[in-house]
Amino acid sequence: MSRPHDGHPSAFPFGNPFRMIFPRGSWLSQKLVGLLNSFEERLAERLKKLKLKDEGDVLTLSWMRLAMELLSETHADIKVLITDLQFPVADWDEKWLDVYLDNSVKLLDICLAFSSEFSRINQAHLLLQCVLHVLDTSRTSPSREQLSRAHYCLGDWMKQISLRNPKLENCSTILHGLNESLHMAKVKKSAKGKVLMRAMYGVKVQTIFVCSIFAAAFSGTPSPLVDLHVSDKFLYAEAFNDLQANVNGVIRNVISNGRSTLLKELEAVEASVGRLSAMIDSDGNGPVEEETMLNSVSDLRKSSERLSQGLDILSKEVEGFFQIVLTGRDALLSNLRVDDSNSDIRLESNVEYQVIR
Repeated sequence: MSRPHDGHPSAFPFGNPFRMIFPRGSWLSQKLVGLLNSFEERLAERLKKLKLKDEGDVLTLSWMRLAMELLSETHADIKVLITDLQFPVADWDEKWLDVYLDNSVKLLDICLAFSSEFSRINQAHLLLQCVLHVLDTSRTSPSREQLSRAHYCLGDWMKQISLRNPKLENCSTILHGLNESLHMAKVKKSAKGKVLMRAMYGVKVQTIFVCSIFAAAFSGTPSPLVDLHVSDKFLYAEAFNDLQANVNGVIRNVISNGRSTLLKELEAVEASVGRLSAMIDSDGNGPVEEETMLNSVSDLRKSSERLSQGLDILSKEVEGFFQIVLTGRDALLSNLRVDDSNSDIRLESNVEYQVIR
């Protein structure tokens, strides 16, 4: 794309606002500037939606569902941007392709780790269903044998929940690896390429942030958290830096206070299980007051249902994100195969042309 000739009025009367962003003198058309600004403004709005109304919101399933939903929107948005840029895969730098394909595999691995954690918690949930069935005192008071069975099921649930998922342990390594590859790729000639790389940077920033929160919430450790700093030259910088400082600070504070379970809905179930288990010893001796039993069983039923329903909704959001990443990767590989085929055809045609000459 050629520069404006000397003496002609600039498209930006006060100078090109992207000169500091692209310091090597790249010139962006108003159309490209508009596409990039729109993308970053939408990203900023999504980040603002995650602003905490209360410090306890960050580790709730509803907040996590919203975070994953907004992340999926950004990944879908980058596909629209590529189409609007009319920037075919054939024009992508080989290094961009390698980084994209490598990062997409890592994101798929992270999604699978989250899904395995959902499955683990849901399997433990079956033990609570058994307890609730046994202690359904709305029909008749549980026998001593039933109380003993419920006590052991509660104990088994606590043992299963306390176990750490080995698949989550790898998430921290993956996330910190993604952080190391976060730097914006250098683009020498293509203005469209520069816009794409800048937008991809925003996608990576949001992805690392959201996935690190998920990994920390499920693992109960701060090790997956990644502290990023987004430069003020990005339109979403303030929204992101404020959000990250707030959320990461809350999580580290919660962990430093000794809470082993970070997910609020799971913590509520643990509290209900602990109270009910304390009422029943291993011999099946129950509480003296039946009303106390009824209240405890009711609390457990409500808290376990909230956890199960919340996990089900979040699981669907993670599956949706998995599919977005997977289809994007498949589409890219398909386009690459088409480009390679066209290159072979063009090469064969050129050879035939030279033979005819």
